[in-house]
Amino acid sequence: MPVDLNNAQPLAWDSATLDADTKAMLDNLQPNILRAHVREHLSLLFVRFNDVAEGKAFLRHIATTKMKSARRHMEEVRDFAAGRRRGTPYVGIGISKAGYRDLGHSVEDVREFADPVFRDGMKRRVGLVEDPPVDQWERTYQREIHAVILIGDAEPGPVAALREEILGDLPESARLLGEESGQGMRNPAGDGIEHFGYVDGRSQPLFVKDEVDKEPKKHWDPAFPLGNVLVPDPFAPNPVRHHGSYLVFRKLEQNVRAFKEIERDLADDLGLKGDDRHRAGAMLVGRFKDGTPLTLKPKAAGGPVNNDFTFDDDEEGSKCPIAGHIRKTNPRSFGRDVLMARRGQTYGERADDPSDDSPPEDRPSGEVGLLFMAFNSRLIDQFEFTQQTWANNPDFQVPGVTGHDPVIGQGDRHLKVTFPKVWGKPELSVPQAQVGQTVTMKGGEYFFAPSLAYLRNL
Repeated sequence: MPVDLNNAQPLAWDSATLDADTKAMLDNLQPNILRAHVREHLSLLFVRFNDVAEGKAFLRHIATTKMKSARRHMEEVRDFAAGRRRGTPYVGIGISKAGYRDLGHSVEDVREFADPVFRDGMKRRVGLVEDPPVDQWERTYQREIHAVILIGDAEPGPVAALREEILGDLPESARLLGEESGQGMRNPAGDGIEHFGYVDGRSQPLFVKDEVDKEPKKHWDPAFPLGNVLVPDPFAPNPVRHHGSYLVFRKLEQNVRAFKEIERDLADDLGLKGDDRHRAGAMLVGRFKDGTPLTLKPKAAGGPVNNDFTFDDDEEGSKCPIAGHIRKTNPRSFGRDVLMARRGQTYGERADDPSDDSPPEDRPSGEVGLLFMAFNSRLIDQFEFTQQTWANNPDFQVPGVTGHDPVIGQGDRHLKVTFPKVWGKPELSVPQAQVGQTVTMKGGEYFFAPSLAYLRNL
């Protein structure tokens, strides 16, 4: 029977009663989609093919010799947790709509992909999500990219070795258009952070039972149906058993210096003193730097961070402003089907410590940021909806009051906004201009991560 993508129960992937179609799906699904793969060190290779036969042979070779399945990845995680052996590196492949055409699929074939966003490609969607004009993107992303190859591992050595092997196999007819390198950043507690210094990657939708079972879920249920991230692979031998996912890639440069100046100035404007000054940045992000949700506590909690919460008892935003980044992009009490499986990684070298309280002038103003990646089942209803209807929309959720997402929002910021002067109290600041944009999109593309069955049968 077909895999039930709408089943609300998390996937018990190693259950003895798992049906044959679901097993076949897992055996032919790329890792890192249903469950995040460790990729503390990450290499992304952007490739253009110019010969159908050689392009197919190249992808087929990678898929058959260097890629593992989602089920194999989960087995490795289980074995490592049991103290047996560490896992193998991650290799993933995404193909753009132009890439499918260059691999011999016709324009009519590409219409088999139901999502119009994928069929358009990112360049044609610039105006809809208020991205910078394409001629302002980095050169790599102005070009026609056919595929991205992702290589990740906990250690740099395996990533470097696989990169050399894969580039060595690249046919002469193909071109390496560019590449990116990502490396994880952690705070003193060992939590993953982004360049503004805040814990990142929380509130992910979870799809497999062993991950869901570890999470408290009195207020917020992290379990999501497979249909939030998977779709049948239209060109696979058997789409009933073979699935893939739409992959968003965006290079987002962060002006850390400007963001830290904004934090400082907002704290000054609100008259915040001592430890309460940290609340200025938390009002922009929705969390304190250690991940403590602002809607739960007026200051960083220390120790384990509670992620089991909603914003239901903070409807007016007197604790966490309605425009706070995590509130804008995950309202929690509605819009669950919009959430994406985020798999991004930070990039760029910096001399300062992002976890300390150094002054803004010691922070980088560019050349660092996030390699944003997310898997979707519907780009138009997930990524683009999040960016356009939530983050970029100053009237979501309260018209005339909310403002843009202060972290990833794009577009002109004409609306003036207010902030709570005291946590949990109704007194608000005078209306003031929204904070300036400190995250700049430098380019990207929409890809489809096809099934291993498709790749191995090219």
